[in-house]
Amino acid sequence: MHLHVMGKQPNSKMCFVCGLKNVAGLRAYFYELDNGELVGQFRPGEVHQGYPGRLHGGVATAILDETIGRAIMVKYGEEVWGVTTSFNIRYRKPIPLNATLWVTGRITRDSKLFFEGTGEIVLPDGSVAAEGHGKYVKLPLEKISDFDVEEQEWRVVPAPNDPKEIDL
Repeated sequence: MHLHVMGKQPNSKMCFVCGLKNVAGLRAYFYELDNGELVGQFRPGEVHQGYPGRLHGGVATAILDETIGRAIMVKYGEEVWGVTTSFNIRYRKPIPLNATLWVTGRITRDSKLFFEGTGEIVLPDGSVAAEGHGKYVKLPLEKISDFDVEEQEWRVVPAPNDPKEIDL
């Protein structure tokens, strides 16, 4: 599927999934697509290992949860954030380390107080390695955490290899 990138979402300093200064983190980048979905790109390394050469299942859950939770920002921007209330994952294939991977997320249900979404981790060959489904409560950021935008370095970080189009 050929999709156009409409924008890039911010990264932070220390988040396990998107923190650019977290040496043990995934350092994922997230892109908003013209179909209303969110796609992330990440490259897990040895520090993210479960079995040798394989991504730990908990780390796979973390990236899927983050991506689906962030997908609400495609519609509302940073006015609405999500806090996970439940999450389910189905593992289909082993997820390799040291490979550039994609993760997708979309909102499937959106009400006044809650939202739900689904997502997938996509391998370099285009096959789906894991599928997730999450439920989230909508909250403004100030009700979730004492989040200082400057201190957390919450900003869009342009990169020369940011895609303008994505084929999934």
